[in-house]
Amino acid sequence: MEGELSGVPEDEDAHSSSAGPQRDSILAAVDYVEVEPGGEVIDDKEFDIPQVDTPPTLESILNETDDEDESFIPEDASLLNLETIDTYSCDTSSLASSDSGDRTHLKRKKRLQDAFSRHGSVMRHSLLKGISAQILSAAEKVDAGLPTAIAVSNLIAVGTSHGLALIFDPNQALRLCLGNTAVGAQYGAISALSINNDCSRLLCGFAKGQITMWDLASGKLLRSISDAHPPGTAILHIKFTDDPTLAICNDSGGSVFELTFKRVMGVRTCESRCLFSGSKGEVCCIEPLHAKPDLKEHPITQYSLLAMASLTKILVIGLKPALKVWMTFPYGRMDPSSVPLLAWYFTAVQNVVNPMLAFCRGDAVHFLLVKRDESGAIHVSKQKQLHLHYDIINFTWMNSRTVVLLDSAEKLHVIDRHSQEELETIEISEFQLVYNSSHFKSLATGGNVSQALALVGEKACYQSICSYGGQIFYLGTKSVHVMLLRSWRERVNHLLKQEHFTEALALAWSFYEGKAKAVVGLSADVSKRKGVVGDQMVEILFQFADRALKKCPEQGKIQVMEQHFQDMVPVIVDYCLLLQHTDLLFNQLYDKFSENSVAKGIFLECLETYILRDQLVGLTPQVMKDLLIHFQDRNMMDSVEACIVHMDVTSLDIQQIVLMCWENHLYDAMIYVYNSGMNDFISPMEKLFKVIAPPLSAGKSLTDEHVVMGNKLLVYISCCLAGRAYPIGDILDDLVTQVKHQVFEFLIRLHSPEALPNEEVYPYVRTLLHFDTREFLNVLALTFEDFKNDKQAVEYQQRIVDILLKVMVENSDFTPSQVGCLFTFLARQLAKPDNTLFVNRVLFDQVLEFLCSPDDDSRHSERQQVLLELLQAGGIVQFDENRLIFLAEKAKFHQICEFMYERKHQYDKIIDCYLQDPVRKEEVFNYIHNILSIPGYSTEEKMSLWNKAMHHMEDLVSLNPCKAADMVAIHFSEQLETVITKIQDPFLLFQFLRSFLNPRGRGCAAEDGGSIKPQLGRGPRNIRHLRPDLGAPCADCGWRGTGGSAESRGAHLGRPREDPGSGRDKGCRRPGARPGDRGRRCLGAPEREQTGLPSEAEAVPATLGPTRRVQKRFRKSGEASRLQPRAGAAQGKPRLPRAQHQRESGEEG
Repeated sequence: MEGELSGVPEDEDAHSSSAGPQRDSILAAVDYVEVEPGGEVIDDKEFDIPQVDTPPTLESILNETDDEDESFIPEDASLLNLETIDTYSCDTSSLASSDSGDRTHLKRKKRLQDAFSRHGSVMRHSLLKGISAQILSAAEKVDAGLPTAIAVSNLIAVGTSHGLALIFDPNQALRLCLGNTAVGAQYGAISALSINNDCSRLLCGFAKGQITMWDLASGKLLRSISDAHPPGTAILHIKFTDDPTLAICNDSGGSVFELTFKRVMGVRTCESRCLFSGSKGEVCCIEPLHAKPDLKEHPITQYSLLAMASLTKILVIGLKPALKVWMTFPYGRMDPSSVPLLAWYFTAVQNVVNPMLAFCRGDAVHFLLVKRDESGAIHVSKQKQLHLHYDIINFTWMNSRTVVLLDSAEKLHVIDRHSQEELETIEISEFQLVYNSSHFKSLATGGNVSQALALVGEKACYQSICSYGGQIFYLGTKSVHVMLLRSWRERVNHLLKQEHFTEALALAWSFYEGKAKAVVGLSADVSKRKGVVGDQMVEILFQFADRALKKCPEQGKIQVMEQHFQDMVPVIVDYCLLLQHTDLLFNQLYDKFSENSVAKGIFLECLETYILRDQLVGLTPQVMKDLLIHFQDRNMMDSVEACIVHMDVTSLDIQQIVLMCWENHLYDAMIYVYNSGMNDFISPMEKLFKVIAPPLSAGKSLTDEHVVMGNKLLVYISCCLAGRAYPIGDILDDLVTQVKHQVFEFLIRLHSPEALPNEEVYPYVRTLLHFDTREFLNVLALTFEDFKNDKQAVEYQQRIVDILLKVMVENSDFTPSQVGCLFTFLARQLAKPDNTLFVNRVLFDQVLEFLCSPDDDSRHSERQQVLLELLQAGGIVQFDENRLIFLAEKAKFHQICEFMYERKHQYDKIIDCYLQDPVRKEEVFNYIHNILSIPGYSTEEKMSLWNKAMHHMEDLVSLNPCKAADMVAIHFSEQLETVITKIQDPFLLFQFLRSFLNPRGRGCAAEDGGSIKPQLGRGPRNIRHLRPDLGAPCADCGWRGTGGSAESRGAHLGRPREDPGSGRDKGCRRPGARPGDRGRRCLGAPEREQTGLPSEAEAVPATLGPTRRVQKRFRKSGEASRLQPRAGAAQGKPRLPRAQHQRESGEEG
């Protein structure tokens, strides 16, 4: 093996012979690389390479207008005839590329529309025309063969299938041609290339396993290495490390070797060491960690890390100071044809910069963060993963946030690593990308490789894609292409060239806010960034406005013109407001739009949205004037009012706006202008009172407009007293107390400023009371809640209460309902625990006398209802209860009497209240049943009510015989004879007994729709002798009584026996039945749907409500109640209800 003699490393020699430019980027390097005197130079005449008069610089090419819309056409069309170029090299193009051919019109990029609309064009594509043309020329003229590999540093090296290495400078001029076709015939195609950091050395790996090193300054061959790895295998990868004397190679046997270059006594040598044997698992991808010059001192660089990917796992090893494996990461099942990929990048995680290794295979990308701890140990931690829906064949870091992936369908995917969002998709199949399949199959040495490695090689393109200085170079079979991230300004301008102004503004705004992805060329300083982008957006806005006016259809329907400007003007307004350039909006831009009447109208109308959202609070006087005129002309006064209440009106002509608002009935806007423009909270009330007071004082009906004004006045007063601005917002904190006091003082004025001699006192309170007593008192009640801790406000409360009493009690203009509202309001205030109001009790007595006046029968129910609300609100404490009852009885206020008797537990007297009330008298049955059934009442209370009901039995029967019969069956069945004796009228007795014995047979079902309980089967022993036929079931309805023979069963409700003449059963002959009604429910049967007197489990409450409410609903079952005597029944005491009665069983009670 070459280099067995030990010696000093070759560092000095390597550096001393370097004459190449030291630059960070191809774009930055625009000067020619000087050729060292005496070095080998390509003779253009010898190789017949065409001369380029003025070779274009790479920078100029990359800055050319985008070539996306044109196909690649070489300068010399004859160069496309490549049929006889290669006679012994293998095809290097992919299946996806080979079918593209020499198409005249190729669609360069097919982007996803959604990503494009959000991010614009992120990547810029350029064709390196000079290099592409010279590759084709070399293939044609000197039989250089097709391109097979590319390496880029400050120079561009392209290897060919005939063993030549073409070196181009940054201006795309051919600098060197290394090797010749004879060498190519011996060594085969160049399969791998690598340029060292200082661009002084080039390593070439060949398909037959040979390795050569060239001096890029002189073009001299420095080393030819044939024994660095086992013979018969192709070089798949060869990589310089950051140490110029150390390189790594990977062959088609899957082995990895370390190459150490030395120079001993002028003799260059190379020592080889096997790092990984292919017998342990074939490695098909290697990647040493390279650090930029500013990161050379990073502590992790001293380990000279190398990442290797085999078909089953990845390894991270350190070559220095001694060989050590730092990490092994096996991956699970993968598609065997998928390509393993590795890529390093230094990135900041938690403000600490460390290298991150990206590993891809199949559709997954793993990110591994490599850190060194204080002890010197290397730790590798997994970061967020990417899971994609396509097979990845190349991975490239653009920066720490943006990566570019190439899938097996030859589509580029630009991905934001943090959000995992796909920013752009570009199809590059027209590049006719070179693939390394033949080298992975080692065809040049007989194909002695494993089947697994050959399968991976189908998609391998390691040597045809490389990145340098933020650019990605793609080697095609006939051309070289560059992709790089566009700068932020380029991305915006790219959209502007296509007249996509809305998208350009949206993209620029994302740069302005710092939310854009894949950003290039912007300062990290927020203020600087916003300044630069903001200026650019202002330029775009002017361009957009000019285009909107220029492209406006000159003829056609007005709707077409309106739609044209509606698509553009609001966008311009939106971004002006976002940039806070209202001066620009209302001056230069507004002047532009004013040239077109349609555009001007759309501009003014679109302002409404921003004003209502409080995004625009001020307009210039000219714009405000035009806005009001425009809306008035189109009868859009509601929009005017909505806008005014959201604007700062201090800079406007307030008197003009107030006049306009008043003339157009814009009361909200008028009040707002007075309040916010002049801090005047009284004048709006004076203007409104002047309009609504005269008709109210004259007793005239109000118009709809008057009602609207009155309602707004009440709401306005409520807002002022609550510290709220009208119609929206809040009053300034330093004005809240002042406004409350001003409003109170205004309301309690003795007279208005322009009072007539006959004006009554307190005109404003009087007007509001006449307008809506209840709502005005509600406003005061809410205000009193807020004034608990304000001493002066407490004084206002007492004063206004005194005024209310004076106005309403001493005046006969108010209805009982209005007076009752006042005293209900007072009763609630007085009932509060922290009450400070004082009201003379005599006034309550006067109100009571007024409401209970027996001489006035008008509004009887209204008076009673008002007094009832007053009592329920707590006013009861203001009255003598005995006198209240006396007056209520005298006035026939039966509900008031019921309320008072309920408080005194005199439930028996409530029966009289119901019987004497023509409206509610039938509710007495429910009331009696509730008291006797619901727990919670004492025995004495129930007994007194029971006796009272017995006393009024004849009255109850005359009221409703059916309900009375139900009530007796439940609560008075043991005293039936006494009940009968109480009913003196024979006809009433007949109706009662008929209903009691046959409740469904005589119309009770129809009458009893509002009864209080399902009808009961009658079962007491003391009535059985009256109807011995009861108890047998009806053949139609199944109703069962308590006894009787089969003969009597057939006679139930006229149920006939079978007609002997027809031999057919004619059905149940109930009243109203039709022939053939057999099977229908008999009206004599106890239906579950019908309701009668409830049991103790389901008592129905009385309508009024003071009685105790029902606890549970009666279960609607087919079972009726049966009666159970309570203790003492044998002594003749009345019996209270108990359990149920099974009518199916015929069981006796």
